[in-house]
Amino acid sequence: MLEGRKIIVVLPAYNAAQTLEKTVAELDRHVVDDVLLVDDFSSDGTVDLAGKLGIRAFLHDRNYGYGRNQKTCYAEALKSEADVIVMLHPDYQYSPRLVTAMAAMVVSGEYDVVLGSRILGGKAKKSGMPSYKYFSNRFLTFTENLLLGSKLSEFHTGYRAFSRKVLETLPLHRNSDDFVFDNEMLAQAIYFDFKVGEISCPTRYFPEASSIDFRRSVVYGLGVLWTSVRFRLQKWGLAKFSVFEGSNVRPTGEYYSEIK
Repeated sequence: MLEGRKIIVVLPAYNAAQTLEKTVAELDRHVVDDVLLVDDFSSDGTVDLAGKLGIRAFLHDRNYGYGRNQKTCYAEALKSEADVIVMLHPDYQYSPRLVTAMAAMVVSGEYDVVLGSRILGGKAKKSGMPSYKYFSNRFLTFTENLLLGSKLSEFHTGYRAFSRKVLETLPLHRNSDDFVFDNEMLAQAIYFDFKVGEISCPTRYFPEASSIDFRRSVVYGLGVLWTSVRFRLQKWGLAKFSVFEGSNVRPTGEYYSEIK
C-alpha cells in the first residue's frame, strides 16, 4: 500500500511463460498489494507458471485480443477494490521497478494517469527499438498531440498507471478488442479531462519480448489516426462517437474464469 491506498498490478498475458517470473520478481511487494494475470488463451503454460508464482490468474476461453485482455484486467482489479491499478506487460520489456514511482504519482493526487515513456530520456533507439517503430511512434505522437491538444512524449507505451476513478469513468467496453484499445483509452482519458503525467522508462528489446509485425503495425497506425480524428470531430461538435460517450460497464465474466 501507499498512504493507505491499495495498489494492484495487472498483467495482460499471452505466451509469457519465458519472461513472467523475471517480471514478477522485480515488483516491490511492500508496495504492491496484489498481482492479477489475465491469460488470453496462451499455449505455453503461462497460467500454470502464474499459479506456481502465487499470482491470481484468469483465463479467457479463447484468444480475444490485447484490448479484451485489458478490459478483463481492469474489471477484476476494480472488483478487488484497487485504488491504483498499474498495467505492466509481463514480457519484461518495461522495468517493473518503476511500479512504485508510477503508483506514487497517482496516489499524490497530481495525476490520474501516469505513462512509462520510452521516448523521454532519448534512449529508445539505443535500447533496440526498431527504426520504423521509432519514427512511426514520433509521427503518430506528433499528430495526436496536435489533434488532442496534448503535449505527451509518447502515446504508445504499454506501461500505465490509473486511479480507480479513471477506470470507473471511461467507457472501456466501447473500445476495440485489438491493439488500438491502448490508444482509444488514452484519448478517452484526455477527452474526460483526466490529468496525464509521464515518467521516463528504460525498455528492453529481445526475441521473447512481445511485438506486432509490420502489417499489424500499419493497421494499428491507421486506427490511431482514426481515433484522433473522432476525438477532434466530437470536440468540435461535428459528430458523436460511442467511445467518447457513456461510462464504463464491467464485463460479465462469461468469457473467462479464475483459475483456482
